[in-house]
Amino acid sequence: MPHFFINSKDVNQDRITICDKENFNHIAKSLRVKKGEKLLLIDENQIQYETVVEEISNKEITVYVENSYKSSRSLPFRLYLAQSPLRSDSQSVIIEKSTELGADGVFPVISDNCALNKNVVERKISKWQRVMYEASKQCERAYVPECFEMTDLQTIIKKKDCKIIAFCEKFTDMSLHDHCKQNPIQKDDKVIAIIGPEGGFSKREFDLFKENSIPMLTLGNLILKAETAVIVALGNIIYEFENYRKD
Repeated sequence: MPHFFINSKDVNQDRITICDKENFNHIAKSLRVKKGEKLLLIDENQIQYETVVEEISNKEITVYVENSYKSSRSLPFRLYLAQSPLRSDSQSVIIEKSTELGADGVFPVISDNCALNKNVVERKISKWQRVMYEASKQCERAYVPECFEMTDLQTIIKKKDCKIIAFCEKFTDMSLHDHCKQNPIQKDDKVIAIIGPEGGFSKREFDLFKENSIPMLTLGNLILKAETAVIVALGNIIYEFENYRKD
C-alpha cells in the first residue's frame, strides 16, 4: 500500500485532504490512484492513517480514514551513523540502508582518508536527505531521519549524553557483543556508530579515539567494503539491543 507523509493540519476528523503538490502528483499522476483505492498516510506526530480515496479533483485528493494509530516503525533507542562519505552511488546506498535500518540521522564526517573533498560533501547533503525521504516512504518509517551538515571526528566524539563507538579494521579485537555485555544498549539511549572511509582511519584518528576513550570495535576477521560494514554494524547494534531486552 503506498505510504506518504502529511501534515496533521490536513486532518479533519475522519477525512484528510492531500493538497501539497508533490504528494498530489505522485498519487494522482505517477501512481494513477483511483477512487476506492487505499493509501497509508502518516503525520509529523507519527500517527498512521489507513485510508481509502473518496475523491480526486484537479488539485487535491480527499480520503476517508478507516483506522488510525501511533506508528511503531521506529527504534526504541536513538541510532546515528557518523561515517566518512564514499564516491559514486555507494554513499546513496549507505544513506538508503541506514534509513531502512531505523537510523535517526547520518553525520557525514570528513576524515583524513575521506574519498570526497569538503565542497563535494556540502553539495551532496540535500541529495542524501532526499534519498532518506524516499527510503522512509518505501519502508513506512514513522518519520524521516536527518542527514546532518558536514562535520569532523573531533566534533562527533565531544557529543554529550551519547554512547559513541568506532568500528575499526585494526588495532582492536573486541567485538560489539563483548562491548555490550559491559555497556548494554538500553531504551532511549543515543548511540553513535563511527565508520571510516575505504582507506580506513589514520594513526592520528586512532590516537584520537584512544585519547577520548572511544571504544574501538571489530566486525570480525572478514574484510568488508565500507557500505557493507555500515549495514553489518547497524544491524548488529539493533540485534544487541533486542538481545539485551530478552535477557
